Amino acid sequence: MMGPRAQSQAEPSMTPLQRSSTTADRLSTETVQKNNSINTGIILDISTLKMADLDSVVPPLPPRYRFRDLLLGDQSFQNDDRVQVEFYVNENTFKERLKLFFIKNQRSSLRIRLFNLSLKLLTCLLYIIRVSLDDPTNQVECVRKSCANYSTNLTADPSQINWELIFWVNRRVPVWAIQVTVALISFLQAMLLVYLSYKGNIWEQIFQISFIIEMINTVPFIITIFWPSLRNIFVPVFLNCWLAKSALENMINDLHRAIQRTHSAMFNQVLILICTLLCLVFTGACGIQHLERAGKILSLFDSLYFCIVTFSTVGYGDVTPRIWPSKLLVVIMICVALVVLPLQFEELAYLWMERQKSGGNYSRHRAQTEKHVVLCVTSLKIDLLMDFLNEFYAHPRLQDYYVVILCPTEMDIQVRRILQIPLWSQRVIYLQGSALKDQDLMRAKMDDAEACFILSSRNEVDRTAADHQTILRAWAVKDFAPNCPLYVQILKPENKFHVKFADHVVCEEEFKYAMLALNCVCPATSTLVTLLVHTSRGQEGQTSPEQWQRIYGRCSGNEVYHICLMDSKFFGEYDGKSFTYASFHAHKKYGVCLIGTKREGNKSILLNPGPRHIMAATDTCYYINITKEENSAFIFKQEEKHSKGLSVAGVYDAPSRLPVQSIIASMGTVAIDLQNPGPPVDNSKLALPAENGAGSRRPSIAPVLEIADSSAVLPCDLISDPSEDETNQSDEEGAPALESIKGYPPNSPYIGSSPTLCHLLQQKAPFCCLRLDKGCHHNSFEDAKAYGFKNKLIIVSAETAGNGLYNFIVPLRAYYRPRKELNPIVLLLDNPPDNHFLEAICCFPMVYYMAGTIDNLDNLLQCGIIYADNLVVVDKESTMSAEEDYMADAKTIVNVQTMFRLFPSLSIITELTHPSNMRFMQFRAKDCYSLALSKLEKIERDKGSNLAFMFRLPFAAGRVFSISMLDTLLYQSFVKDYMILIARLLLGLDTTPGSGYLCAMKVTEEDLWIRTYGRLFQKLCSSSAEIPIGIYHTESHMFSSSESKEVCQQSQVSMEDCEDTRDRRESWNEKIAHRNSTGSDQSKHLLLRKKSMQWARRLSMRNTKPPSRAECINQQRLNLYRRSERQELSELVKNRMKHLGLPTVGYEDVANLTASDVMNRVNLGYLQDEMNDNQNTLSYVLINPPPDTVLELNDIVYIIRSDPLAHVPENLPGAPAGAKLRQDYGSETRDETHL
Repeated sequence: MMGPRAQSQAEPSMTPLQRSSTTADRLSTETVQKNNSINTGIILDISTLKMADLDSVVPPLPPRYRFRDLLLGDQSFQNDDRVQVEFYVNENTFKERLKLFFIKNQRSSLRIRLFNLSLKLLTCLLYIIRVSLDDPTNQVECVRKSCANYSTNLTADPSQINWELIFWVNRRVPVWAIQVTVALISFLQAMLLVYLSYKGNIWEQIFQISFIIEMINTVPFIITIFWPSLRNIFVPVFLNCWLAKSALENMINDLHRAIQRTHSAMFNQVLILICTLLCLVFTGACGIQHLERAGKILSLFDSLYFCIVTFSTVGYGDVTPRIWPSKLLVVIMICVALVVLPLQFEELAYLWMERQKSGGNYSRHRAQTEKHVVLCVTSLKIDLLMDFLNEFYAHPRLQDYYVVILCPTEMDIQVRRILQIPLWSQRVIYLQGSALKDQDLMRAKMDDAEACFILSSRNEVDRTAADHQTILRAWAVKDFAPNCPLYVQILKPENKFHVKFADHVVCEEEFKYAMLALNCVCPATSTLVTLLVHTSRGQEGQTSPEQWQRIYGRCSGNEVYHICLMDSKFFGEYDGKSFTYASFHAHKKYGVCLIGTKREGNKSILLNPGPRHIMAATDTCYYINITKEENSAFIFKQEEKHSKGLSVAGVYDAPSRLPVQSIIASMGTVAIDLQNPGPPVDNSKLALPAENGAGSRRPSIAPVLEIADSSAVLPCDLISDPSEDETNQSDEEGAPALESIKGYPPNSPYIGSSPTLCHLLQQKAPFCCLRLDKGCHHNSFEDAKAYGFKNKLIIVSAETAGNGLYNFIVPLRAYYRPRKELNPIVLLLDNPPDNHFLEAICCFPMVYYMAGTIDNLDNLLQCGIIYADNLVVVDKESTMSAEEDYMADAKTIVNVQTMFRLFPSLSIITELTHPSNMRFMQFRAKDCYSLALSKLEKIERDKGSNLAFMFRLPFAAGRVFSISMLDTLLYQSFVKDYMILIARLLLGLDTTPGSGYLCAMKVTEEDLWIRTYGRLFQKLCSSSAEIPIGIYHTESHMFSSSESKEVCQQSQVSMEDCEDTRDRRESWNEKIAHRNSTGSDQSKHLLLRKKSMQWARRLSMRNTKPPSRAECINQQRLNLYRRSERQELSELVKNRMKHLGLPTVGYEDVANLTASDVMNRVNLGYLQDEMNDNQNTLSYVLINPPPDTVLELNDIVYIIRSDPLAHVPENLPGAPAGAKLRQDYGSETRDETHL
């Protein structure tokens, strides 16, 4: 060891730099050693810190030192001192350890408070035991023995106070011993808590109420240990009930912290109020009982009775205090109660009001014993709530479910009023909270819910922001309750892939645009799908005097159900048979429409897989019926034997066999041309068959084979489309060539779109060629007339070109639609589309866009509205929200009404935000029939119908649609998890190999020999393996004779107009008869039908009273005025066309329309005839009508056609597929359906 002197002598031999470094190391080492003597803990390598400090001061070492370090390695750093550092040393003290155990630690603090509560309750119990064992009459001797200076005499006068009985009691030794022990423990605990919670001000701790009460109840007992003569002194131990109340509150708080769960503030406040009341009553009862020892001796029970009677303000007066101290105590207790209790009740009332706003909690016990679903919405409107509740509780097995609504906004007044109805108040619970908070999800017991429905706010101006909120809600619910099934509603298709993990997802814009597109080629598809996805028992309209309302309401009860084949009585016998065979015979025997099937273990549903699909016992069958098979009763009757000798002409021999509806419906021609059928040829599906070359017998329908023969089923060669090759090229001179192929669209505008085989251009069209109203260097066309389209246009009016608009184009360009029947599509957009959208649509043929609005006549004329068959008006996002409810559709309704007046022959399909506004579509102020329908709607709504709006004529005819009608699709998927997939297949949103598609066919004059819907079903199954699912029926309706006189007069004038066009109708019928005179039976039938029409017209004229001369003059004047108005509108349109340089040849002058032309358009629903206010056309959908339903002329039949690609052979050598198929099937190849 080297001494201090030697060390100091050695230091001069060092350089100044080395000396400073050595000094710094020594100081650092001494400091570390000092710290090590105190702390032990984590080792920290400070060599890096030291080197950093040296580098900042010391210059680089000479090369020889660096060379030495290179040879020896980094050995100098291996022997450096390491420092062990311990953190949070302040908690290692004795005080901090005690504070951690008694206060900070949640679980230990909870145990301490529970122990403290038990002590306080024990002291109160010991006081009650002491009082019950005490006898005031024998107390004087005990007091004299314990106190030498004590002398007193008991007096019988109650007005005098015996103070000795107040200050001294008779306390037995065991009770005293236990009380002293408890007091000693309580005193030590109180002192310890004061020491631990001391923060520099001792008086703040001493003057706390709880500390004072603790000292009063513990110090006297401790004194009696050292002064035995004071053992019987009175100590107000009953005051410990207030300390017990405080301990209980603290214990509940610690309990919440320890188990990480919180009860509602309402629960805590109620508990505090109850404890306060108990403490007041217990304190008053014990205090009065003790003070009355010196007066009128009362038992503890009598004192308790007196306090309850007094605090309840009853005051019987049978028990009263006698001496002034007890009276003073009663006054003090009443004053305290008047101060404390109102504050408690005020806090409770405030919390109750807040709970009414927030909705409280859904208890864990209820969640475990009951079934509930959670509905998460941004804002809850009355329409949304009622739609959900009516649809959800329409299913019998969901009657015991509870609905918990989780909404961040305060409950609306109307919603509150609805939820107070006993029908809903017992089953619906409203919780105000956010799905992004785990606390609110815990309140809703999301982890125990059977399902969670997350709905988007469609009334938001920014629909993308609404989708983002929905996505976050779905993520939050999935994170909190991963096993809870999710049913998510999304608005825009590009956001759909964010929630693909959900069990069921409905994208509004996908369904909306696909449904509007199918409405253009299959009328009233929106009504058909809406009725299918609504739950109904078919009871709507059954009490109505109108026949169409009864049958329409009855057929609306048809829904899609499923059942396993082996468990079914409908389809069990068709195991091993073809799908078409099963559908044919199930409908013939039970009236059930089998539409699809699914193999076991396969998730794909196949709609009408065709005759090559063989049914298996484990297959799931999907069928349309008025109710499911499990709720059906089977009554077998002996089949009636029909005569086979009835001739075809015999069907129409008697006038009574011709229905009146058929006569009225056949009075006008129908202009809807869904499939543009040409003249009937020999390959018509429903061609009139002849038996043995003779037509004398009733035509029969060929049976369906149990197992399909490959030669019997003729596939449609839609891939090659041979009809295009046979088209006469001379007829196409001057028209733009349509060079298209079939393939999958190369560019999808969003992720998640289903690939669909479509008609595509061979080369993508340049963006400049997609602009309809402006020419480019590729073509010089600037209006629709210049393009020379052969088919009518379909115009879509939208605000922006969203990605959902892509789903409008795809169904209209699907591969199964014949190329020659493709309608040009014009997008009339308020805002020009972006290049991303143009890139997606430039591959489709005859798709154009134009910037403009529907309230601008010039834009409508430029986009070719006079050459259009259908105009689709899409609801605009900017108008979906309005200050006043239901006013969001005001602009759309007025604009559509204006277009009805300007272009009466145009078919307009309108989307509305609110379904209740559909009553304003095609509005006429003097329409008494619409008023009657409004009353019927109110009646059905009062009955609790889910389809109260179904009898509105625009909805029944498929002319108006609201996306909110499809909310029930998401709700119904909770019970029927296949409904979303079936709806997507019907609308063409999904294409599954082997699955069919929805299309329509029209009943013509030559097809009426079928007679009934049942025979039509059988004929289509046997001839082309197609499955009908419903009828779109249009009929003319006349007011009854009980209507007003003015309406009757107008009906007479309208019948005269019809009589004026009788010659034209007769000549038209003669042409039809000459064209179809292929047999004597058909000619007789047409001649008989013409005579029946004349007979019906004369019969209607005979029953009308001829109007007077004055009435005729008034009617003529009125007609002149109205005709002048129409002429004025016509001149306005023509002038604008001339100003724009458009030819006016194609515009049909409304003023020159004859009564017959007007009625024809009215029959189609194109025009609401202003001249004939008394006459309305009724167009409605019949889903799976009864088999004996009579077919009428121009009925449109909805059919599910099998997939043509499923029948195309795969091994075709050499030649192209189209040529091979044409060679095999020759002239029997079909690409369209005729009736």
